[in-house]
Amino acid sequence: MSDEGDEGDEGEIVAATRHWLEVAVIGLNLCPFAKAVHVKQQIRYAVTQASSEGELLAVLRDELSVLAKADANEIDTTLLIHPQALTDFIDYTAFLRKADRLLRSQGHEGMLQIASFHPAYEFAGSSPDDIENCSNRSPFPMLHLLREDSIERAVAVFPDAGEIYERNIETLRRLGHTGWQRLFMQDPV
Repeated sequence: MSDEGDEGDEGEIVAATRHWLEVAVIGLNLCPFAKAVHVKQQIRYAVTQASSEGELLAVLRDELSVLAKADANEIDTTLLIHPQALTDFIDYTAFLRKADRLLRSQGHEGMLQIASFHPAYEFAGSSPDDIENCSNRSPFPMLHLLREDSIERAVAVFPDAGEIYERNIETLRRLGHTGWQRLFMQDPV
């Protein structure tokens, strides 16, 4: 998807996002559920050039509808990447409430949910330079649209789903900032 964006730029954005997904999310096993949908090519990478909250809400409305109507075997999850909108993390977090309200108003509550990723992600109570924040730091601001039934199936086969967060903290602390940066030294191809 591209809203008036240059296809080359969109390709670079998707390539950087895939690289992050492969080396960090899957490579470090930060999300044990990501590998299956990646391998099966069931991830929709939707890039928008929306530059305002209003524009992004309109795109989000459309993407929620696309995911809700799609066959899960074709599109199981969507990464809505918005490099021009909500680049400030505080603005992004405020937007998440609006995004959740939109999801509910569109009748998707209980079917879909939205997870958050941002280059400046910071968990509540953490410092900006805490390595733990990297578990939700993506190359660009993005909204991860997920099917709740897919999450339930994944959690059912992963016995220790509640321990993912703690395991991620341990992994990232062992890796450290230098190790995190090394993950991205190779250019995505």
